[in-house]
Amino acid sequence: MTRPAESTSAWHGEDRILLVGDAGKAFLDIDQADRHACDVRTSALDAIETATRNDYTTVAIVMDGLVAQLRAVLQGVRRGTTARVILLAQMYEEPIARCLARESGGEARLADGYWVCPTTLASFCRGIRAGTGPGAPADGAYAAMEAKIRQLERLATTDDLTGLKNRRYIWEFARQVLDRARQDAGRVTLLVFDIDNFKHYNDVYGHPTGDEILRQAALLMQRCCRPHDVVGRIGGDEFAVVFWEDPSCPALEGRSERRSTEAEHPTEAISVAKRFQNEFGNAELDLLGPEGHGILTISGGLASFPRDGATIQELFERADGALLDAKRSGKNRIYLVGEPKNNIADIS
Repeated sequence: MTRPAESTSAWHGEDRILLVGDAGKAFLDIDQADRHACDVRTSALDAIETATRNDYTTVAIVMDGLVAQLRAVLQGVRRGTTARVILLAQMYEEPIARCLARESGGEARLADGYWVCPTTLASFCRGIRAGTGPGAPADGAYAAMEAKIRQLERLATTDDLTGLKNRRYIWEFARQVLDRARQDAGRVTLLVFDIDNFKHYNDVYGHPTGDEILRQAALLMQRCCRPHDVVGRIGGDEFAVVFWEDPSCPALEGRSERRSTEAEHPTEAISVAKRFQNEFGNAELDLLGPEGHGILTISGGLASFPRDGATIQELFERADGALLDAKRSGKNRIYLVGEPKNNIADIS
């Protein structure tokens, strides 16, 4: 339920916020900007001039759409105003925002903090006034409050057993990177997999051993993935991985290849899935006893945007279907959606 908007009279003194960029991508209630003493400037140059001419307490910059010129915009704002600068980041932009809000090499940081979006103006304005929120600056009495907020955020987005992201986070993260992929002609690949005969391990070795198997599977998958890919546990012994193209990743800089054909295999995802399948099957799992070496296998399904689905729901449905086909075909295999030779072991 959306909280009622606060009137500008609730603000302390002359607190004012300048929102820079496409604020509708950051706030669910951007139509309430006037009631929260917020001015909006979609043009970066206009925003810098406005910030210079007016006495704002906070300048909040939407990162989406400004990645290429973000540093220049931040530097321009810093030169023109003493207001604190907050970055409004989508989930996949958080690592960049964290770096920009961190002092490096003795140089002044370009941003004072960041806020993970989408959110509401009501929540953002309250947090900014209190100095709280993900990545927001905090000091004095508000430091403990910020720690509690971050703890609650982790509980809401993290799986307790494995430390991976949970289903809620994976769903929202994938939705955001799909939106971005539509704009940039990129591609997102979803891998859904589970551990073959997992109930057997729980029944024979006990639930503590089953939990340890899940934790080790999570660690192995994270080691096999690229740093920007996101691994999550979505329920029981079922996991999901979102493979996507991060423009800030050095491995992707200057790459001329664009995913323009729907028939193309998701090569990076296939490579990671093969590596994980091999390492998991050969993991040294002493907890299973002397006969436990090399007996664990997984089955999975791979679905890619735009070839196999246009929404995260469609990708999950197609990947789940491929996972079921892999199970029916004898397990210990990962299937690509819609391929004559589905098992990734058959893909060169």
